[in-house]
Amino acid sequence: MESAHTDGTAVEDRRRQEIRILRFNPERDAEPHYETYEIDIIESTTVLDAVIAVKDFEDGTLTFRRSCRQGICGSCGMRVNDKERLACNTRVAEIIKEGQTMTVEPMANYPVIKDLVVDMGQFWRKYKAIQPFVIHDPGKPTPDKEFVVPHETVRHLQQFAGCIQCGLCYSSCPILGTDEDYIGPAALAKAYRFVGDPRDDASSERLRIVGDEDGIWRCHTIFNCTEVCPKGVEPTYAIQQMKRMSVKRRIFGG
Repeated sequence: MESAHTDGTAVEDRRRQEIRILRFNPERDAEPHYETYEIDIIESTTVLDAVIAVKDFEDGTLTFRRSCRQGICGSCGMRVNDKERLACNTRVAEIIKEGQTMTVEPMANYPVIKDLVVDMGQFWRKYKAIQPFVIHDPGKPTPDKEFVVPHETVRHLQQFAGCIQCGLCYSSCPILGTDEDYIGPAALAKAYRFVGDPRDDASSERLRIVGDEDGIWRCHTIFNCTEVCPKGVEPTYAIQQMKRMSVKRRIFGG
């Protein structure tokens, strides 16, 4: 139900929400620990709104990343009640019933810098390793004007080009939880985006980079990465397609 102002305009009902946050300050804490807060929320309150409220009104030392608040930049990836989510486009009321506690933790499989901020250095190193850009063979002629990519190809690759590098898939991957050498779903999905690009002349090299036990063959097809991706990139599909490509190239060459 909504209440109303004296002028007749509606105002959303507020309720108290308990939020438990995993805190860690390396300058002070020996181990991560949970701290619990209570804040007011309304129907439209996002997880990011809730975390900002804790920082503004409860504990100004709370540290986290945020930027666009529109689900575009990928800065605010967190684990909320044991699932990877973008805090800015996840409404508390959608995932937490009244009276339940919301638990917010930093993304998994990354070293924690402080509180909800993780070190994504290894994520970027693996992303860079697959050479995420179009590579042209200088020995091949270039079109007189532009390289026209078929519309069907563009539509297919747009899905995999939509990655915002939030790192949620990396956090959700159980393989990365036990094997830090695994390239990971984000980098592999990006590799598929370029392997399938007709303008690119390095498909064989990329398949060589990802086609070993630390790449596509380390994926156990658990689909966690696909489930948590906020942009529908479907890394699992990309990985399976590259497995097929890799096998074909080993059999038929190319």
